[in-house]
Amino acid sequence: MTRLSPAVLPSAAINHLLAQEAWARARLVPHAGKIAVFDAGVIALRLKVRADGLVEAADSDEAPAVTIRVQLTDLPVILQNRERAFSYVKIEGDADFANTISQLSQSLRWEAEDDLSRLVGDIAARRVVEGARTVVKNAQAVHQSVSENVAEYFLEENPLLVRPRVIADFTNDVTRLRDDVARLAKRIEKLKGGNS
Repeated sequence: MTRLSPAVLPSAAINHLLAQEAWARARLVPHAGKIAVFDAGVIALRLKVRADGLVEAADSDEAPAVTIRVQLTDLPVILQNRERAFSYVKIEGDADFANTISQLSQSLRWEAEDDLSRLVGDIAARRVVEGARTVVKNAQAVHQSVSENVAEYFLEENPLLVRPRVIADFTNDVTRLRDDVARLAKRIEKLKGGNS
């Protein structure tokens, strides 16, 4: 039984996108032979650019041209806003190669409808994709509503959380009280000094 490298599935998915976009492969061809490491702490993905502009899993003993480090906690934010993805990562190595990867990550999109249409036809593919978009949109609306309801509960009904404005007001009150106490202490000292 052969064991697949953890980079085989991601490289197959990336190659599927690259195969559909000749311009993207052309951007990678000048970087043929270079290795990019995507390090998320607990898992690292090592990909090597082939001469045809596609990618393959790279051996761990080969030195990377660029290493892109990301925190796992930032992945949801990155997936929501791919245009700003590279602002959440730390890059080490070949800046030109990293720039190419950044541009491709922002531009390459999976066209699920095109892939599905080959299997089930154009009309069915369109309906499946529209249905999936509706499900995602509804799930996001439910998530937003639940988040707002939970926040309201913990802020109003069972106050375990405090609004930032309330904290700021409390801090201002404490500062004012401290200053008043300091002024009162000075007056008391003056009165003691005047009576002696």
